Amino acid sequence: MTSATGAAAARRGGGARELPADLRGFREVQRLAYDCAEAVAAQLRPGVTEREAARMQREWLHERGVRDWFHLPFAWFGDRTAFTNFRIPLQFFPTDRRLEPGMAFILDMAPVHQGCTADIGYSGCLGLNPVHDRLLADLEAHRDLILREVRERRPLREIYEDVERLMIRQGHANRHRAYPFGVIAHKIDRVKERRWSPTVFGFGTQALKGLASDALHGHRDGWSPLWSPYKFSDHPPRPGLWAVEPHLGFRGTGAKFEEILVVTDSADPRESAFWLDDDLPHVRRWQEEKAA
Repeated sequence: MTSATGAAAARRGGGARELPADLRGFREVQRLAYDCAEAVAAQLRPGVTEREAARMQREWLHERGVRDWFHLPFAWFGDRTAFTNFRIPLQFFPTDRRLEPGMAFILDMAPVHQGCTADIGYSGCLGLNPVHDRLLADLEAHRDLILREVRERRPLREIYEDVERLMIRQGHANRHRAYPFGVIAHKIDRVKERRWSPTVFGFGTQALKGLASDALHGHRDGWSPLWSPYKFSDHPPRPGLWAVEPHLGFRGTGAKFEEILVVTDSADPRESAFWLDDDLPHVRRWQEEKAA
């Protein structure tokens, strides 16, 4: 265990929600991914390219046993954090854009480890950037809103619209609309573990098969594994694990978080939906700002 990973483990020693065995593996791989994001972010320097940052994520996780992916790591720098002028899927892939002082960045990775999937997004900046700080602070209200309305069993499409209205009130643009199908979230699940799994356009074939299977069954039963602004998401939250990523943009700067939301069929509102882990970098930042 590295010193950084050991410190993270110690920091998480108490107060965590007790999870059933089938969820603990997902929390561990999500923590692994966020530990990777923090380790890579600490190594970023002026001149590093998006491709280099993506490779750093791959290598860090590979050294810790990751051999499969929901999708390979992404890195976006500068105005690419706000998906400025993104029109086609190929624009999401890492480029030779170089990091500069004061520039915002996003690291996004979705490793599969011991059959469990995570999909995380980490927002940071190289030095001072007041716009980025404001965006990251404003994301806290979206995390609260999403959890509250999922517990109310509001249709996913309506929750999406409420998130967008909150962004507009905050003075920001909805940048997750730039994702394929405009999704704010998608379902994830356990993946059959293999020593190596090929990727297609950056996505793991095993994970894609699972998502396609969910889409097929969902279409038949009236739900979708994609949480979007479109009619196919006009249904209550489906029990399962959802990787949720509200993404704000303002004047060429973007920020988001991405983490797992657990949805159950419990009648107890607190157990009907909850974030898989409350000890994550963006949550700790909000807590520290309140305590300051």
